[in-house]
Order: sequence, then C-alpha cells, then structure tokens
Amino acid sequence: MLFSGMKKPPEEKEKIDKTPIVAVEPITLAPMTLEVDSYGIVSPKYETELVAQVSGQIVELSPTFERGGFVSKGQLLARIDPSDYEAALIDAQANLASAKASLETERAQGKVAEQEWKEITDTSPTELSLRKPQLAQEIARVKAAQASVLRAQRNMERTEIRAPYDAMIESRNIGLGSFVGTGSNIGKLLGTAIAEVRLPVADGELEFLENQGKDASVVLIGDFAGKEKQWQAKVIRSEGVVDAKSRMSYFVAQVKDPYGLLDKSNQETPLRFGAYVNAKIKGLQLASATTVPRYLVVKDKIAILDSDSKLHFSAIDIVRQIGRNVIVSSGLNNGDQIIVSALDYPVDGMQLALPSDKADSEKDSEATQIASIKG
Repeated sequence: MLFSGMKKPPEEKEKIDKTPIVAVEPITLAPMTLEVDSYGIVSPKYETELVAQVSGQIVELSPTFERGGFVSKGQLLARIDPSDYEAALIDAQANLASAKASLETERAQGKVAEQEWKEITDTSPTELSLRKPQLAQEIARVKAAQASVLRAQRNMERTEIRAPYDAMIESRNIGLGSFVGTGSNIGKLLGTAIAEVRLPVADGELEFLENQGKDASVVLIGDFAGKEKQWQAKVIRSEGVVDAKSRMSYFVAQVKDPYGLLDKSNQETPLRFGAYVNAKIKGLQLASATTVPRYLVVKDKIAILDSDSKLHFSAIDIVRQIGRNVIVSSGLNNGDQIIVSALDYPVDGMQLALPSDKADSEKDSEATQIASIKG
C-alpha cells in the first residue's frame, strides 16, 4: 500500500483538435458582360484594279501614285497621250456639224416639195414626193454623228486615270513613257474609308451574343510599333453560312477611317491593312455574376463555408465555361466564402476551421498553460 501510494498517476494526454482546416476565398458578385473571342485579318472594304480603257503612251504620272501613297477621290493618277483622241473628237464634231447642215437642207427641200405639190395637184402627195425618206436618212446621220462625238469624248476622258474614291496605292504597274493597251493593268487601290475584319465564331458561342451578334461592339487588339493597341469596331453583318472547311460562322466587323485620314488623332495608331488582330465581341449582359475555378464545381454544386464554420454545398447555375474557370450567375451570394482547398471526405454540415481559428486556439491554450504554471 505504501509503494502503491508513492506511484505517479498516469499523465493525461493532450486533446488533439482534428477539425479540418480549409482555405477560403470570398465571392464578389458584379454586373458582367460576356465576350466571345475571335481573330482575323484587316482588309479594305473596297479594292479596285485599275485597267486602261484606251491605248497609248503614259505622258504624266502623279507624285502620289506610288506604293503606299494616299490619294483623294477624283485625283489624277496618270494620263495617257490624248493627241489621237483629241483629233478623233474634232473629226467627230466636224461630221456632226456636216450632218446637221444636211438635215437642215433636207428639211427645207421637203417644205419646197410640199408647196410645189399643192400648186400642181389637189391629190394627196406620197411620202417620197415630200422627201420624207430622205429626211429620215439625214436624221439618222445626225444621230450617228452625235454617237461618234460622245464616243470620242468618252475616250478623251479615259485618257485620264483618276481615283474612284479616297484610297491607298497598293501597287503601280506602269512608268512614265510606257505604252499601255486596252485592258492593261495599271495598279491597285485600297479604299481607306472603311476597314473590315472577318471574324470566325463557333456555333456554340452564338448563344452568348445578343441578337446573334447583330450590331455587336467589338474590341480589336493588335500590335503597332511593338506595343499592344486597341481599336473599336462594330459588327455590321453576318455572312449567313457555315464555312464548309472550318465549320465556323463568320461575322464582318467594320472600322471607319482606319488610317486616321479624317480624324488626325487616329494617325498615331492606324489600323493597317493586312494586320492580324484578336477580337473580343461584346455579348450578353449579366446583372450579377462571378467567376470561380472549374475544379471546385462538382455536379453543379460548390462547397462554401457558412457562418457557423460548417461545410455547405450550394447548387449553382453555370452560364459559361472559359478555360479553367466557369461563370456563375446564381446560387452564390455576395460575401460567400468558397472553399478552395481539397477535403478528403467532404460531408455537408461537417465542422471546419480556418487557419486563423487554429492560431487563435493555440494562443488561448498557451495562455491557459502559463496561467496554470503561475498559479
């Protein structure tokens, strides 16, 4: 009994808190605009191959008629030697004057014949007696001469090659003194008023666009002078067919005055023809939504930590998946804490703890031990 009383009692084991510790992130809900990504090559809305409509030697070239030069609508680009066409016009005008004189002579003779017929007999004269066939022939000669004058005038006008609209010169295939024939290629113009970009969109992405993309705003992103730049564009039409090779639908976005010729402030960052750009097409407007990592969603549910530090699975509505994230439109509230760390056996309603809670618990335990030692 004496030795038994001297035996030390067994030490009490410290209780170990096995509550799982999790990491959380707060949810912030806000209005969101969905975007559909695309890409394309910038091209002019209008491009024109200049072709000579008359033949002759090039006697004049505009200084701006060079590759990369900008020209205005109606500006003279080149002139073909007009000498032969001036002579042809003078000849046509002379023939017209002669035909008109013959016509007036024939009209006078017809009146004389009609007057003489009345003086000779009371019977009705024939068409031939009144010289009407001859008059019709002279009228036809006048019309033919007028047509020749118009043709000669048109050929004279065609010796001047002018820009049909505001444009940039892509190529020039003639030189001063060179000879061109009818149909010869002179150069190529690119209209600078409007630039277009064909944007391919997968069929599954159309549901995220309002009115299937009609009149949607587009942000074009590309490089200029080694820096990333943005340009505002607008979808003006859909091509209305699915491409047989890519199985994509194509939208056409337009940018006005891409080279900043009208608005001088745009000259610092022109949208150049031939440039490759990425595009973000503005889509549906969501009144309240947030983005969460895709791996946190299991069977359209996500784990959150409630106010009692317990696990709760909340059913959510997923609007769209973008890469490793999903966009959630409902099922979450502003300020909800989603659990971002992995749990071995998650059960709805299980008690959880935050790292901060664990630290506070350890501080309280140390304070209790110190107090007991001092006591």
